[in-house]
Amino acid sequence: MKKVLVLNGPNINMLGKRQPEVYGHETLVDIEQNCVNVGANLGLAVTCKQSNYEGELITWIQEAREEFDAIVMNPAAYSHTSIGIMDALHAFEGAVIEV
Repeated sequence: MKKVLVLNGPNINMLGKRQPEVYGHETLVDIEQNCVNVGANLGLAVTCKQSNYEGELITWIQEAREEFDAIVMNPAAYSHTSIGIMDALHAFEGAVIEV
């Protein structure tokens, strides 16, 4: 079975709590459960993680080289500023999707 790592960056853990009029009422737990369910329907094993720390996200990306076939990532605010995350994603040999 193919394995997919879903990574979420800073403040995504606040979904459903912070400015629901802007970001909606769905929580990160809701989104992660949906990802796992959709993945299972497609025959994929999905693992979800979230961190507010850039270095932790980079470490997870580096470790994913040994275990995962693909990464789906929402870097959140780091999409504008993190050369380190971008560099780690370039070193990952599987599929990468930024959302």
